[in-house]
Amino acid sequence: MATGTALGAIAAEGLSKDYGGVWGLVNLNLEVQAGEVFGFLGPNGAGKTTTIRLLMGMLRPSRGSARIFGLDCQDQAVAIKRLVGYVPGELPDWGRLRGSEITAYLAGLRGGVDPGQVPDLCERLELDLGRRWREYSRGNKQKLALVLALMHRPELLILDEPTGGLDPLKQQVFYQLVRDARAAGTTVFLSSHVLAEVEHVCDRVGIVRAGRLVTVATLEQLRRLRAYQVQVEFAGRPPTEAVTAADGVEQVTVTGSRLSCLVRGGFAPLLEAIAGRPVVSLTSHEPSLEELFLDHYRDNGVAGPMPPGPAPVRPRPSAPRE
Repeated sequence: MATGTALGAIAAEGLSKDYGGVWGLVNLNLEVQAGEVFGFLGPNGAGKTTTIRLLMGMLRPSRGSARIFGLDCQDQAVAIKRLVGYVPGELPDWGRLRGSEITAYLAGLRGGVDPGQVPDLCERLELDLGRRWREYSRGNKQKLALVLALMHRPELLILDEPTGGLDPLKQQVFYQLVRDARAAGTTVFLSSHVLAEVEHVCDRVGIVRAGRLVTVATLEQLRRLRAYQVQVEFAGRPPTEAVTAADGVEQVTVTGSRLSCLVRGGFAPLLEAIAGRPVVSLTSHEPSLEELFLDHYRDNGVAGPMPPGPAPVRPRPSAPRE
């Protein structure tokens, strides 16, 4: 089968999903090149999981189409799954099965798994396969999901919020696993609502909101969206006018002696504005991607009417009974 560099990894055209009058995804047109790490970003409920389930053939589109390495995501879903390593947003319940039994079972179904790959992944993630699924913590369940996705060295990784439950140290291990997979030629499609997460590994990002693709940007373009929420507690009256006039400072609010603002770019203009004033405390944090999107792409929060596009996908007629 000709895959890899000969064909784009993912191609969606007019891909849409209607959940009975509520559009989960609206006319998605997207191309992901083979060998790149593509971040699919958006606040919770934006349409990320719907997109992934359509790509995996778990949902049928209301209209439009999607292909993975040239294979139709609906008609050739089984062939696609041979090429894909998948981490779902909601993990299945394996009950009393031990981690070793789960990996052996799925490796047997899939075939072609290097016997040394699973122990290596487990060592890097510090995962004990001797324990039962129901005994695993949320983080250990996520580690096992990553092992299952990576163990056959897939041509494409589709990861839905893959770092959920992982502690910061294991998140760093995950980032390195993604880099290693990319170096080996694997394409990665990673959904997230954490802006900082995609900066570690992604080449390009697609931003989705209310079921619509807002933009596709390079990592450098994404960094320009970075902003920080800053709170400064003063011993006296805050220098509101000076702070408001500072470059890159927005949304200035004052409550008593506490000043809050949003800072884009560097902190130097803000620090110059408050220089010489008695500061009791200063804290800052990067806003969540959801907060950032609400600031940049503020709308009514729902997808509007469907624009013109290809005809809806009609269910195939069932075969007549004998």
